Amino acid sequence: MNRTIGEKIRDIRIDMDLSQKEVASMIPMNQSNYSKIERDIQEPNVYQLKRISEILNTSIDEILGINKKSLDEEKLNAFQKEFVKLCHKYFF
Repeated sequence: MNRTIGEKIRDIRIDMDLSQKEVASMIPMNQSNYSKIERDIQEPNVYQLKRISEILNTSIDEILGINKKSLDEEKLNAFQKEFVKLCHKYFF
């Protein structure tokens, strides 16, 4: 199951035993707007996302669901396809 950004942030915050108000005050922003981020009503801006990741001691990649291993595999696959094209163009 793919969790949303807000769900991931909420789950990590709860695991750290922090309240929305505590996290919001450390960003800083008001608790109401922070709550909107966790409920996926509002997306965090870059600064807020950076602060949230720092406060929750996690990476932005983790929050956004970016899997570096799969990105590396995608780059390798793209390189291999391009290499095959060039081989066919110049050697076959």
